[in-house]
Amino acid sequence: MLSKRQEVERFLKEPTPDIRAVVIYGKDWGVVRDRALQLAHKVVERPDDPFDTAQLTEGDLDSQPGRLEEELAALSMMGGKRLVRLRLMGEKAGPDKQAAEALTAHVEGRLNPEAFFLVEAGALGRDSALRKTAEKANGCYVIPCYEDEVGDMARLTRDALSRDGVSLNGEALDLFVNRLPKERGVARAEIERLALYLGPNSGVVATPADLTDFLGVEPEASLSDAAADAFGGKIGAAHAGLRRAAQEGEGGPAAVRAMGYYLGRLRRTLTLHKNGVDLGAAAKASGVFWKTEREFLRQARAWTLETLLIVQQDILTADKACKTSGSPDQLIAERLALQIAGRARRLGL
Repeated sequence: MLSKRQEVERFLKEPTPDIRAVVIYGKDWGVVRDRALQLAHKVVERPDDPFDTAQLTEGDLDSQPGRLEEELAALSMMGGKRLVRLRLMGEKAGPDKQAAEALTAHVEGRLNPEAFFLVEAGALGRDSALRKTAEKANGCYVIPCYEDEVGDMARLTRDALSRDGVSLNGEALDLFVNRLPKERGVARAEIERLALYLGPNSGVVATPADLTDFLGVEPEASLSDAAADAFGGKIGAAHAGLRRAAQEGEGGPAAVRAMGYYLGRLRRTLTLHKNGVDLGAAAKASGVFWKTEREFLRQARAWTLETLLIVQQDILTADKACKTSGSPDQLIAERLALQIAGRARRLGL
């Protein structure tokens, strides 16, 4: 299994020659698709060419049970490598079992050794036959895809805008990333829309002021502002922001992450200040948006590194609870905001 980002990126850039199959799975289809496409381009020159590639879905496996192994046994019409891509969108046990059996036969060398088997799947559970088989099979890598963190979205934004000849300064990047949807495919479309707005190949380095019209989002409705309200002791405003965000599709796990991200900023600011950096300069170095700087500094003067460490444990506990199947994640996020706001009030905020 390849789970560390560096391992995954290294493999996708230069696949290991003795690997015959890869299973890429996760809740975020955008991340799964991105990684699968990157790998497909390394396996064959033209991943969409039917002479080089066979593309199957679980519907094909349902209607033609033996077809997957037939495709893995077939030779490339043009000679050389052959790519067999299977996309499993649902959770049916039949296609999952067929894929597991075909994978076993392929890595054991019973089919075409020049074929590469690439599976794209949703969130495979621990009881998935395909996942169990792939994790144990020699000659197969498993790449689980987790929801993008803020740093991942920032890298995605920088790289995509750079290819279009535009960029954002630090404050603008922070503002934009915090407003991005968490699903990779939707986020990528939003980044492309921003590039068009700024003007492809214009060389523009956009500032927060340049994004005001583009974003068109009321700042109080964002999760980042709800987190700021919680750390500022404004429990009513924080809860209202969390509920509005939930109505817009941002649930409890995203809210907990937003509060964790805000805590990270406070901690970085206070650490820099402790090491002799002016508090205002420390806030800027931590990426604080200029419009919120005054309130952030008010909070930074009240919070301490020791108190933030206690809150960090609360955030980790809430994050773990949100990931438990069937958990009331929205209520968990609201309770966390209440805990943080209560502590902030005791600090005088």
